[in-house]
Amino acid sequence: MTLGPLMIDVAGLALTPEDRDLLRHPAIGGVILFQRNFESLEQLQALTGQIHDVRKPRLLVAVDQEGGRVQRFGEPFSSLPAAGRIGSRYDADPVGGLELAEDCGWLMASELVAAGVDLSFAPVVDIDRGCCEVIGDRAFHSNPKTVSKLAAKVMAGMHEGGMAATAKHFPGHGAVAADSHLTLPVDERPAASMEDDLAPYAALTAKGLDAVMMALVAYPAVDELPASFSRAWIRDCLRNRLGFAGAVFSDDLSMAGAAGLGTMRQRARAALAAGCDMILICNDREAVSGTVDRIDYSDPAGQARRASLHRRHHGSWERLRRSPRWEKARERIARCDERPEFRLDG
Repeated sequence: MTLGPLMIDVAGLALTPEDRDLLRHPAIGGVILFQRNFESLEQLQALTGQIHDVRKPRLLVAVDQEGGRVQRFGEPFSSLPAAGRIGSRYDADPVGGLELAEDCGWLMASELVAAGVDLSFAPVVDIDRGCCEVIGDRAFHSNPKTVSKLAAKVMAGMHEGGMAATAKHFPGHGAVAADSHLTLPVDERPAASMEDDLAPYAALTAKGLDAVMMALVAYPAVDELPASFSRAWIRDCLRNRLGFAGAVFSDDLSMAGAAGLGTMRQRARAALAAGCDMILICNDREAVSGTVDRIDYSDPAGQARRASLHRRHHGSWERLRRSPRWEKARERIARCDERPEFRLDG
């Protein structure tokens, strides 16, 4: 059995018989976890173990554990700073900011891998343009070059920790005020004005970016369809122009920003036809049940890209907590708001 293109959620702290039956369907390829799925480290390790044991090859387990206000798992997981705080640190101390970014990526990945999680959908590489509350301090910076540098360090840390990196939200969510959870944002800028938004993706692709998550935003200057459903953005821009060869995720097709594409079955088919390798359907089990038997999951290239996203080693939480690297990373994060020492050379 191969990994299918659907990533779905489960309701509780452990799998139900209904969950197990659904997760065995060949159209399913992964499970995304939320705060409701976490009670303790031991419970989470048991849940990820249950998911991985459902079938072979094992399903991907993912979560949004960016840091700041988007962090699904609490203690004993480290509290990570929002990306904007890392950007502020970089402004005050560029070397320290880059070190902080790499430590955050490593710490996030290492802890999740030790809990049985394959993916955290990070880093966010949207440009902070000061108008999008849903992004806000989830963005590193307003300068695309700074975003590229910090995101590259987060990615390097994630790779060291055994996890693939997923940059989001392509081609950019920072220039719209609307929230795609509630409506379809429309970015009216001309295509030439979006080059800054693409810069981090180009930079990360050159350094081995593993995956990209598409935005649920429409950019009429390029395509009337939201990016998660757009061949122009996925195939023409991301694949052909930027040369990205990794996995492409849709954003959650249950969000209001996707409603204009029709039923969930129509949305799923449209996203896959546009070039997504994996599509998310969250918090709508009825929609999942009505979709799994009605989509094509035979694309061998997509199957290979999905399979490449499994965590790259199986770390021990106890060994991680005893490592000097873990202590050093947590100490640096605890000090990330401190002013750097001012020194005059010579």
